[in-house]
Amino acid sequence: MAAKGILPDFQIAELAEAGGIRPVAPFAPDQIQPASLDLRLGNTAFRVRASFLPGPRTTVAKRIEELKLHAFPLAGGAVLETGCVYIVPLQENLALPDDVSAAANPKSSTGRIDVFTRVIADETRGFDRIRPGYRGPLYAEISPKTFPVLVREGTRLSQIRFRRGQALLDAVALRDLHARERLTDDAEADVGEGIAVGVDLAGLGPDNIVGYRAKRHTGLIDVEKRDGHAVVDYWEPIPARADKSLILDPDEFYILASKEAVQVPPDYAAEMVPFDPLVGEFRVHYAGFFDPGFGYEGAGGRGARAVLEVRSREVPFILEHGQIVGRLVYERMAERPRTLYGMGIGSNYQAQGLKLSKHFKA
Repeated sequence: MAAKGILPDFQIAELAEAGGIRPVAPFAPDQIQPASLDLRLGNTAFRVRASFLPGPRTTVAKRIEELKLHAFPLAGGAVLETGCVYIVPLQENLALPDDVSAAANPKSSTGRIDVFTRVIADETRGFDRIRPGYRGPLYAEISPKTFPVLVREGTRLSQIRFRRGQALLDAVALRDLHARERLTDDAEADVGEGIAVGVDLAGLGPDNIVGYRAKRHTGLIDVEKRDGHAVVDYWEPIPARADKSLILDPDEFYILASKEAVQVPPDYAAEMVPFDPLVGEFRVHYAGFFDPGFGYEGAGGRGARAVLEVRSREVPFILEHGQIVGRLVYERMAERPRTLYGMGIGSNYQAQGLKLSKHFKA
């Protein structure tokens, strides 16, 4: 029997060769990552009146026809405005085996510019989760929250992981892994169903910065342009306070960093999940996948901070240094990937500290 776990890069390629993934166009050379596949936007976007889920007996295409305001092509590039909801058919369709499911998430660079992106499948009750044996198209729901963005046909905003069976480590297995691999540099790490992740408000680097707050009414961000935008035009740096606290203003977007440096060993993948929805009126980390090798010394890292994409809700909220804001849960890989995160594949965030997305000049 095939091993349970997250499918690695070469098994994703094998799944595609067997017809389990059916792309409209051949994969780009760097589209398959160590434990995930980047998803590409198709050639048409639909602006819709509201976000939706199709439900168990409806297709996404049918709901688009009911809710669309207008359609427009992406081949030459198009601007997606803040405060609007768009649905874009993806270039990757699925015909999954009965023992393989999938889960999607925004790419790290997508979350760091506050573009809220989710994947929808036909006849489903939830976002970003694809049932075993699913056969049909995939769609991206895209809603820029702070910056207008320029996208094109083929732009990659989301990624998808394929999973065979149950591979999540329980508390006992995770503690054993931590004892062997030291998953975080915190000597008193809170290890249970996941590694507890706190926020760093003591300050990083020579300027003693704790994070960045997004500016309003900026220019657009071309999501295909690396190092193409000046930080000062889009972000306000936040200096550390003497009391190591930060007040989150309602409806503002922040980039912060974890207090802990974390790593993901080669035979595992990780995901950032909410710590507890009852501990505060804020949302952390839109983009939660951590590939095998992230922060791993053998792949060019020595532990890496988790960058936190934070948005407060209706009321101001005070964060304190070290306050737990998320959990890093680990899953087994079905096999070790041929290539690890950071190992010569152009990974943007290996050994990172506090870091904005790749779109901004260093």
